[in-house]
Amino acid sequence: MRGAVLYGPRDVRFEEREVPKIIKPTDAVIRISSACVCGSDLWPYRGIQPTAQPTPMGHEYCGIVEEVGSAVKSVKRGQFVIGSFFASDNTCPNCHIGYQSSCQHRELVGGAQAPFLRVPLADGTLVATPDIPSEDLIPSLLTLSDVMGTGWFAADAANVKPGSTVTVVGDGAVGLLGVLSAKQMGAERIIAMSRHESRQKLAREFGATDIVTDRGEKGVSRIKELTHGIGADSVLECVGTQESMMQAITSTRPGGHVGYVGVPHGVELDGEQLFFSHVHLHGGPAPVRRYLREMIKLVWNRKINPGRVFDLRLPLDQVAEGYRAMDERRAIKTLLSP
Repeated sequence: MRGAVLYGPRDVRFEEREVPKIIKPTDAVIRISSACVCGSDLWPYRGIQPTAQPTPMGHEYCGIVEEVGSAVKSVKRGQFVIGSFFASDNTCPNCHIGYQSSCQHRELVGGAQAPFLRVPLADGTLVATPDIPSEDLIPSLLTLSDVMGTGWFAADAANVKPGSTVTVVGDGAVGLLGVLSAKQMGAERIIAMSRHESRQKLAREFGATDIVTDRGEKGVSRIKELTHGIGADSVLECVGTQESMMQAITSTRPGGHVGYVGVPHGVELDGEQLFFSHVHLHGGPAPVRRYLREMIKLVWNRKINPGRVFDLRLPLDQVAEGYRAMDERRAIKTLLSP
């Protein structure tokens, strides 16, 4: 088979790779129905996160089970399944309290920008849909593997409640789906921070009530103006830079919550400033598995349509263009069809 491999900064190649096979009895192999490029893939693509060797790319996936190991009991051949970017056993103490992305036996799932994928710890990682989905549902189901699950975790970690005032820092796919998640959780006011008209439009359609185009201190001042000098109850940090993290913390009212899910790069916190802010911080790699069944139900019943974040659709063999378009901000998120 052929799949995406990153060789170095801005060097993605679509080339021959070994077809995945069962290695451990807890594995499953799935045939990918749709794949995509993630915003976090852009860190190694840009060279900010070094690539030591050619690396198969892609960690978001959904598709049909082709084969299962002898120990797999919860999914079977022919089912349509979705899983997280971290494989988990879903039985360890961390999994039991809903932090499957910190599973004691976790494994990173990679290489999904290809026709087939091996998923370790299949019983604890994969969740089957009620039936084979119609084609129009597949993009939304794919988002549950990462970006929708991550946006949902950001809102949950930020303690979004009915009636809350919420600010979302970041207008990529995760930030936009953070808006959608906050709306689902009953937020009354959702302030999206975005400078891009197409993303502002989608944010409003997902539930944003206000748009702030400023960043840094000016952005924080604008949030304070909109909240009568208090700050937001809940802030979702969906970027991972020093500026975005400080913008999130200083936009939050005393006693408020920041849910941070942007993969941090160069983020450092001032302990004294944090001490006197009285702000709760919670985040990390999203425990997508915790939310999968609930999110599948919402998509299956057409209550949400997170697949709208895909504004560029390409065949898998044009994956390099998908990366370029996202890198140049010509696309929010690229959907890839094998």
